[in-house]
Amino acid sequence: MTATLSVKVWRGKAEGGFSHYEVPRLASQTVLDVVTHIQRQLEPTLSYRFACRVGMCGSCAMTVNGKACWTCRTHVSKVVDAQGSLEIAPLANLPVIKDLATDMSEFFDKWTRAGGAFKGAATRHDPFAKVAPASNERKAANAGIECIGCGVCYASCDVVSWRPDYLGPAAMNRSWTLVNDVRDVAQTERLRAVAGDAGCHACHTLGSCTERCPKHLSPTVSIAGLKRTVARAAVRKQL
Repeated sequence: MTATLSVKVWRGKAEGGFSHYEVPRLASQTVLDVVTHIQRQLEPTLSYRFACRVGMCGSCAMTVNGKACWTCRTHVSKVVDAQGSLEIAPLANLPVIKDLATDMSEFFDKWTRAGGAFKGAATRHDPFAKVAPASNERKAANAGIECIGCGVCYASCDVVSWRPDYLGPAAMNRSWTLVNDVRDVAQTERLRAVAGDAGCHACHTLGSCTERCPKHLSPTVSIAGLKRTVARAAVRKQL
């Protein structure tokens, strides 16, 4: 007899509810495999996102048994409970479009508000900038540069839940990366963007963003760096 998983999947929008499905349990099965089986074999109207399936795009992020994760890299054996059950829901702190698909607009809007776009002064006619790999700035930038904007940290952040205007860990991790990019010329503008009430000082340093980041980055460290840099700039009356 084939072993099965008891799976609850969120259906609808904010006012929706969970539907129950029985799914065959297979070796090396990921949560995304489970969702795909449901959509292809049991419930063709189920909405969800995925693209690469190999942990490169982050579009398959969902909430599994209460924790945000990439479903393509999360094996069922690591998250299933003792009763063989899974609960799959959309990412928290984001509006639900339908079922497991969320609206990422405000996530990327905050990325923009935090000064997340590089602004340089060089043109294509200038020589390439030389940045010493061993410099402290380069090391700090490298520590956060691999963020792909999946939203797992944002969905895991309690501060975002408490105050929706908070910029969030991903936006400020990006801001910190650019603060340490010696080629960027918008530093004062960027520090002003993260120095407000909804910026870095709103962070309570709970560490959920760092704990859940699938890329093993530390937005907590990035936000702490912003706090120090903003404070120094304020003392020097640069903001």
